[in-house]
Amino acid sequence: MKKKRHIKSAKSMPAGTRIFTYICLFWALIVALVPLIWLILSSLKEDPLARPGFQLPESIYLNGYISTFRDLHVLRYFGNSMFVAGVSVIISVVMISMSAYVVARLEFKGKTLVSILLYSTMFIPATALTYPVYNLINNLNLYDTRGALILIYSCSGIAISFFVIKNYYDNIPRDLEEAARIDGCGYVRTWVKVIFPIARPGIMTAAVLAFLNNWNEYYWASLVLITREKLTVPSLLSTFTTAFNTNYNGLFSAMVVIILPPILLYCIFSKFFIEALSGGAVKG
Repeated sequence: MKKKRHIKSAKSMPAGTRIFTYICLFWALIVALVPLIWLILSSLKEDPLARPGFQLPESIYLNGYISTFRDLHVLRYFGNSMFVAGVSVIISVVMISMSAYVVARLEFKGKTLVSILLYSTMFIPATALTYPVYNLINNLNLYDTRGALILIYSCSGIAISFFVIKNYYDNIPRDLEEAARIDGCGYVRTWVKVIFPIARPGIMTAAVLAFLNNWNEYYWASLVLITREKLTVPSLLSTFTTAFNTNYNGLFSAMVVIILPPILLYCIFSKFFIEALSGGAVKG
């Protein structure tokens, strides 16, 4: 059962604390919006280098956006990214949500070691895994296929997802599970019928974070995919740069188009972030 949270309003804070909070929020807003505003302004200039920074364009120049949709077929890249990121997120979240439940609720030898090994994957750079992953993809005959990216993405970022979901499980009262077992539910049915509905904000948060990571990932996508029709959205940016020239207007326009889906996704699922970060279900 959830407890009601008593959240202090800004008016109840001391004046000094309130002013400091507003300053921090204002600074965070500037840090978040300034790069986005700079990028949008640059995408509307015929030559961003001729009028750098926050100078307004002499006239609105939309050729970069037109070229992105008409010549580069950006919707194809969007489809590839949506498919690869979506399938890999489903696989990873189902796998991690169940394994996190086992670690959070069951006692077994090596439990601490399992958690340490999972968290340690956060500190392994992708470049250190290049040869073994590349060799594995070749041995499985998955090179230059979307399946290669799905395999890689399903196993990447598991530490963050595990941390978010496990912490959410830890805040769920065990009494709910005990009541379910009294009614004859096993571990799997208890997770499906009781735990999953309560932990949904935490699981959705992990899913969105994993999706954003997969959507923006470039290193593995450029390494295992070579066919143009199979490339993902970040690979689109490389088409604006050659050995002799860079089309900055087209590059900035494509970047604006690429970042819109993650922004919309966050706006849609922001309530899950807030609920997950605030603890969700509370012991009691």
